[in-house]
Amino acid sequence: MTTHTPPTSTSTLIHDLVAGLVVFLVALPLCLGIALASGAELFSGLLAGIVGGLVVAVISGSHTSVSGPAAGLTAIVAAQIATLGSFDAFLLAVAIAGLIQIGFGIARGGALSAFFPSSVIKGLLFAIGVILILKQIPHVLGHDLDPEGDMSFFQFDKENTFSELFATLAGSIHVGAMVIGLLSVAFLLLWDRIEVLKKSLVPAPLLVVLMGVGLSVWFSGWGDTWSIGTNHLVEIPIAKSLSEFAGFLTLPDFTQFSNPSIYLAAITIAVVASLETLLNLEAVDKIDRLKRNSPASRELVAQGCGNLVCGLIGGLPVTSVIIRGSVNVNAGSQTKKSAFFHGLLLLLSVALLPQYLNMIPLSALAAILLVTGFKLASPTLFRQMWDEGRYQFSPFIVTVVAIVLTDLLIGILIGLGVAVLFILNSNLRRPIRRTVEPRLEGDVTYIELANQVSFLNRAAIQNVVDDAKPGSRLTIDANQSDYIDPDVLSLIRDFAHTTGPARGVLVNLVGFRSKYHVKNEAQFANYTTREVQDSITPDQVISIMREGNHRFVNGNRLSRDLRRQVGATAAGQNPFAAVLSCIDSRVPTELVFDLGVGDIFSVRVAGNVIGTKSLGSLEFGVGVAGVKLVVVLGHTRCGAVTSSVNLVCNNQDAESMTGCEHLQAIVNEIAPSIQGHSADSLGRLAPDELETYVDDVAKRNVLHTVDEILQRSTVIRKAAETGQIKVVGAMYDVKTGVIVFLGDEFIEPEGAPAHKSHEGSPH
Repeated sequence: MTTHTPPTSTSTLIHDLVAGLVVFLVALPLCLGIALASGAELFSGLLAGIVGGLVVAVISGSHTSVSGPAAGLTAIVAAQIATLGSFDAFLLAVAIAGLIQIGFGIARGGALSAFFPSSVIKGLLFAIGVILILKQIPHVLGHDLDPEGDMSFFQFDKENTFSELFATLAGSIHVGAMVIGLLSVAFLLLWDRIEVLKKSLVPAPLLVVLMGVGLSVWFSGWGDTWSIGTNHLVEIPIAKSLSEFAGFLTLPDFTQFSNPSIYLAAITIAVVASLETLLNLEAVDKIDRLKRNSPASRELVAQGCGNLVCGLIGGLPVTSVIIRGSVNVNAGSQTKKSAFFHGLLLLLSVALLPQYLNMIPLSALAAILLVTGFKLASPTLFRQMWDEGRYQFSPFIVTVVAIVLTDLLIGILIGLGVAVLFILNSNLRRPIRRTVEPRLEGDVTYIELANQVSFLNRAAIQNVVDDAKPGSRLTIDANQSDYIDPDVLSLIRDFAHTTGPARGVLVNLVGFRSKYHVKNEAQFANYTTREVQDSITPDQVISIMREGNHRFVNGNRLSRDLRRQVGATAAGQNPFAAVLSCIDSRVPTELVFDLGVGDIFSVRVAGNVIGTKSLGSLEFGVGVAGVKLVVVLGHTRCGAVTSSVNLVCNNQDAESMTGCEHLQAIVNEIAPSIQGHSADSLGRLAPDELETYVDDVAKRNVLHTVDEILQRSTVIRKAAETGQIKVVGAMYDVKTGVIVFLGDEFIEPEGAPAHKSHEGSPH
């Protein structure tokens, strides 16, 4: 994947600084809360946030992702600290995990992110939005018994997301904090609705924080109900001196190098942190306004460096964090400078301004996260996934429910599992594209193998070849396949050389690469031979052409081995039909009938008119080449017919009006089919009425040409009278691609002599 760096400008820098400030405000309580929920020192969470900004952001190639301590790792961190016996030993595991991630990134392990289904990624975004809404409502209302970073469904205090919410709504509310929280939510929502304010560089979250601090100070003398206590405010550890600040740093216990549990913990942290990073990276890229792609392998190296530093100085493990990344994007970030700035602000605030930051009400910060949740859990996204069908919606909704009811990591794994099951089910049901082409010598079944054909597809392919009827023909096409499982190749070889011939089934193998050790071969001629041409009837030709057009319209055109057909027909041709079509570029004859090389003669002339040279070409097809069908193929919205209608109705000459000296001959041939309108009446027609009239003229012109062919050519007329051939008309609809053979809906050319047997009707 590649990165796209926006142009550097003063405006871009300002946007990044504003976004970095907003991310800093929401990251501050999250760092503290995640450390508390993990059973670690509060300062370790702040250190992780600082490293995520100052180290990871510098090395990362992502312009959207923001790193720090992750709520998804809290259970793992708490469990590993307990298992290893001390936080110092845990730090050694974090440092080793960082080295593992660096190696994983150098080995291009980030390529795994390409295999994450988009339904799961979108489910992750929606679920995080739902969790933010559910988890922040208590904090907005002043219920701050749980740490801000506790995002799991089942909490350490034996409560869960819903019970905590019910307890809050039942009355566990602090009035002062609630007023600040609700005013903050209303302020943010109103700000987003006023376009001028929304586009301004003034960050609404900063104003919310300042408003919260001001109201908190104002409420301080109003009694316990309104006064905001320390348990409802940010609580940053305060160092009284530089040496005390340095004392917050913790070194890993290097004496634990020989402890096998350290390496098991390191592998666990590396794998989980890498998986969460790759998923979050994909998710944040989805909401990036500039639609940039972040280099996943480089991100793993950056995260590894971050975890190495965290392990050496006493920080929690870091990952890319979807909440901070979402806030970053929504705050208008342009480049990764915003992530760096957020880390710098964390460092400065902890070192220089802790007492002032401890004045910020948690309810004001919770309001920012709550509004972010509204944006992520968008009804538009839900409706989009619903409209994409069950194969997209099912993994999406399972991911959402699983994340909300468990935690980020478990929910993601469940979502991935369900997505894989749907993918496998889809592959098992549709590992190939099968098309049947009716031919006189027997149905030809085309099997087009998928890009990746695994052992899971063997049963489906076995069913397809087993369904081949005795005497039928099978073409197996591997042109689109990059990988075919050896078991599948063995099945194909066995059927082509042993099972198929024993059942009377002929098999053509096409497009198999040399690495498959399957020889491309033809056991039957997949083109029109002299024997086929001699035995086929006009009605069978019509049936073949109708079936071909049906495949064309439905997007199931056959994958033909055209190169082999070119070689097979080099010595001679045996077409079964001759088609007189218009020169219009929208009606390529072989394509719209889905025919191969050598199947038809194609004669093209503007307006489907018949002249000496075009009639001679058709006579050659009937009298010399032995075709069984002559088709005059007109089409709707025909330019030649439209021009002729205008010229005839206005009594104008083609050469004087267009400068084309030979065009009048075509107009003269079409003129007998133009009846019923003068220039004045033509001008009074509505556009759709005019289009219908022109299409009717085109149909009459096709049938007029059919009659002209039969009247002017003795050889074609005699062949038609003896039943050797048929001459038919057909119309191609340029809007739909459908071809209708003119028979039951016969339109008699006005002014033309009646045709005795109407050979234009396919009986």
